[in-house]
Amino acid sequence: MSDQPLARKRIALLESRSSQDIATLVKRLGGIPVAAPAVREVPRDEDVSAFVGGVAARRFELGIFQTGAGASSLLRQAEERGAFAEVLEGLRRMTIACRGPKPLSVMRKSGVPVAITTEKPHTTRELLAALGSTELRDRGVLLVHYGERNTAMAEALIERGARLTEVCPYAWTLPEDRAPLESVIRDGVAGTLDAMLFTNQVQCRHLFEVARGMNLAEPLAARLNSDIVVGAVGPVVADALRAAGVTPDVLPASPTMVSLITAVGDYFELTQ
Repeated sequence: MSDQPLARKRIALLESRSSQDIATLVKRLGGIPVAAPAVREVPRDEDVSAFVGGVAARRFELGIFQTGAGASSLLRQAEERGAFAEVLEGLRRMTIACRGPKPLSVMRKSGVPVAITTEKPHTTRELLAALGSTELRDRGVLLVHYGERNTAMAEALIERGARLTEVCPYAWTLPEDRAPLESVIRDGVAGTLDAMLFTNQVQCRHLFEVARGMNLAEPLAARLNSDIVVGAVGPVVADALRAAGVTPDVLPASPTMVSLITAVGDYFELTQ
């Protein structure tokens, strides 16, 4: 593999949270990043209060974290509210389960022991499997969602008898400035993009929501299925793309941004 596998390739990036990091990775491999943030995270104060108050008061025996950003946000909010020490002590007294390496890293950096982790690709299926031997009936369980409710996860826990409290630290909404997203849609339809990378399922939904408003959803899907290399960071994102009528070309073995960009570079080298 050359050190510039993305040389002169225009790569559309829909990431918001780590946009600079992923753009830097693309440039390092010779690509031209085209930034079009597709998601805005809006804090949900009521859910933050439920987390801080519940953990500090030790109402939960099991805490399940599905997102690193959510875990970081909740701990930051606890600190801002002057309850950081109480929340950390409450978490350390709980059994903690983490879906994937990101929430695991947050917990470890905070000195919170993690008892339950997941196998790759770190989807709901792997999380439920990891919790398989854990007694849930009549136990207080805290489920920390991402930008929307993981209905399948919540329902599975309730079916097993958990006394469930659900927290969404933030809500996923469309960006206030949609111009970059509209521009990348027009570029895609015009055939001036070489690849588009999806690191979150909601990016796909928002992309096509905006495209439908522009009457460009069908031609965009056609381009993504023909001329544009589509990269999905993991199986959940790949499923969202398929639901939108798009078949991803690249799905890395490890669900990380670095692996995704590297895999896209490999794809271009193999197909040129």
